[in-house]
Amino acid sequence: MATIKVPATVPSPAEDCDQLRKAFQGWGTNERLIISILAHRTAAQRRAIRATYAEAYGEELLKSLEDEISGDFERAVLLWTLDPADRDAQLANEALRGWDRSNRVLIEIACTRHSSELFDAKRAYHLRYKRSLEEDVAKYTTGDFRKDLKNDRKNEFVAALRAIVRCTCYPQKYLEKIIRLAIKGQTTDANSLTRVVTTRAEVDLKVIEATYYKKNNVPLEQAIKGETSGDHKKMLIALLGYDDA
Repeated sequence: MATIKVPATVPSPAEDCDQLRKAFQGWGTNERLIISILAHRTAAQRRAIRATYAEAYGEELLKSLEDEISGDFERAVLLWTLDPADRDAQLANEALRGWDRSNRVLIEIACTRHSSELFDAKRAYHLRYKRSLEEDVAKYTTGDFRKDLKNDRKNEFVAALRAIVRCTCYPQKYLEKIIRLAIKGQTTDANSLTRVVTTRAEVDLKVIEATYYKKNNVPLEQAIKGETSGDHKKMLIALLGYDDA
C-alpha cells in the first residue's frame, strides 16, 4: 500500500508549474512549496508537470530543482520527481559505477520490481547511458565475483544469494531492514533511507512502515524525524503521508 497523499482536487499541471516557478524566484527558494506540490503527486502527475514545465519555460524541471536546492533534500526531490523507470536506471548506474561487493542495490531493484518494471528500467537505462544494463553489469561485477571465488571469499557470494532469497520472498522485511540499518548506524545512511522511501512510497511503504513498527516498537515517522533534519526530513515525512515534520 502506498503512503503518499494526493489532494481530492489536484491542480492542473500548468497551475503546479506556475507555483513551482514562483518557488524558485525571489531571494530564497520556497522549499515548503516544492514539497507541498511534488510530494503529493503521483508518478503520472509528476510526469505531466515535467512535460508542461519544459514546454512553458524551455528548461527541464529537474535542472531548475538542481539549481535551487541541495544536499539530501535535493537527492530526495530529484529521485522522487523522476519516472520510476528512470529512477531505477539511475540507481543501477550509480551502484555499478561505485561498485562494492557489499552493494545490494541491484539485488533490491531486480527482486522487488515486476517484470514489466524491470523491462522499463532496462529500456530507460539504455536510453540514458547508450549501453545496456546487462553490458554494464558484466563490465563492473563479473571480475569481482571471479576474484571472490578464486580468493576463497565465497562468503560474499553466499551473502548475495541470501540477500536475493530474502528480497524475493520477503521484500517488505528486506526493505525494512535496509531502513533500520540506515537509521541505527553510527551515522545515518541518508542515501539508503532516501532510496527506499522514494522508490516505495507509491508501492508498499505502508506495509514497510508497519513492519518497521512491529520489529522496532517505534513508529517509522518518529525514527526518521529523529535521524534527519531540515527540508530532507520534511520531504521524507510527506512521502510517508504525514505533513507535521
